Amino acid sequence: MLKKILIPLLILLICVSAASAGELYTPDDFTFTGGTGRVTITCPEIRVSGEEILATVVFSSPHYEYVKVGDETYPTVCDDSTSTAVIPAPVNWSFDILACTTAMSTPHEISYTLYIRVNALADQVVPGLEWESDLPLQYAEGFTVSRFRGGYSLIDVRDGGKYLVVPREMTVPEGLDPSVTVLDQKPENIYLAATSAMSLFDALDALDLIRFSSLRQESWFVPRAADAMAAGKILFAGKYDTPDYEMLVKDDCGMAIESTMISHAPKVMELLEMLGIPVFVDRSSYESHPLGRTEWIKLYGVLTGRENEAEAYFAGQVEALQEYQDTGLSVAFFYINVHGEAVVRSPADYIPRMIALAGGNYAMADMKAVEQGHASVSVSMEDFYAMAGDADFLIYNADISEPVRSVDELIALNDLLADFKAVKEGNVWCAGKELYQATDHVGAFITDVHRMLTGESGEMVFLTPVQ
Repeated sequence: MLKKILIPLLILLICVSAASAGELYTPDDFTFTGGTGRVTITCPEIRVSGEEILATVVFSSPHYEYVKVGDETYPTVCDDSTSTAVIPAPVNWSFDILACTTAMSTPHEISYTLYIRVNALADQVVPGLEWESDLPLQYAEGFTVSRFRGGYSLIDVRDGGKYLVVPREMTVPEGLDPSVTVLDQKPENIYLAATSAMSLFDALDALDLIRFSSLRQESWFVPRAADAMAAGKILFAGKYDTPDYEMLVKDDCGMAIESTMISHAPKVMELLEMLGIPVFVDRSSYESHPLGRTEWIKLYGVLTGRENEAEAYFAGQVEALQEYQDTGLSVAFFYINVHGEAVVRSPADYIPRMIALAGGNYAMADMKAVEQGHASVSVSMEDFYAMAGDADFLIYNADISEPVRSVDELIALNDLLADFKAVKEGNVWCAGKELYQATDHVGAFITDVHRMLTGESGEMVFLTPVQ
């Protein structure tokens, strides 16, 4: 037992000693995401020696055995209430770690994303630029924005890329890390293939910056976007996986905004970049709070030079959001895929959070954690029945599949649905295709769900009853 304690302690002391000759800094800001929420992480100090940066990270649990950064493993030293590790860490960048906990029946690695900001080291992020401030965020966890003197902004997307937004009158700093994608502020002729972003551009009155769309006019539920396509102001330039490269190049496409679906077509992204079209990947759909998804309007405010408008719009959405009392009623949100499986949202997704804000209880709240980075998961109909068979309400998600207009249409998808409590009691609803595109109005869906649960009168925006 003594040996098990002393060996990690000696390794930890060696790590600290190796950096002791360097400079000591206290982080100006430290944030983390991931885990279950039961354990907190702090970073009391970092030490810098030459190009090496070592961070001391402390977990509020004595059960963490080691931390992995990349392929390397770093042991912890534990006392009665904490576990401490010294790990290599970039500053002013988000980075991922795996931390192994022994608090469960078997050791389990938990994924976290850390962000350590040290103002004095800002020039290590963007050489030659002076850090000024960070963009304040209330709900969004998927990105950060660091502002630099001269109007530059560095966008760091969690589990995604890093992007330097450069004002038109400024030049790209020399020595910029090649992994950072350079974006022009107020880019012209954008190719928009992340459909959830269109409503945010609309809210910013910035549709004039979008020239190309991955959807045809009839597929848009953002009225002004559909009107712009009808008027020829926005052109269809092919789906995200088959863009019209010739059209994009001919008309000087300034950038492409893609959803994470582009990960299924990596050669498309590679070719766009080879053609000189920078690619930004929107990950707003992975936000756990609905207002976190809407808060991406601040990111697009930075990109379009409309930060004040973005701040004002988001403040209005926060003020308009209502949180209702728990009704005790359960709700399942799903659709049936081509394989006959039920596709449900992860309990950590923004849809279950909106159901909770509406006063409902998500029927799949106890579902085992799905693979990180996936907002939804496919389950067998038998497993779905076990989770949602007694749910008080069913909401069929028509975003990807076709809407169901009758109970008979629903049961035709799978006979087992006839045995669901909500089907027997006539409590089945359908969420329209416009829901996913309505990133700018999450409060309306919450109100819809509350009216569904309580029978309160009022016009529905996204939900229709399935008779």
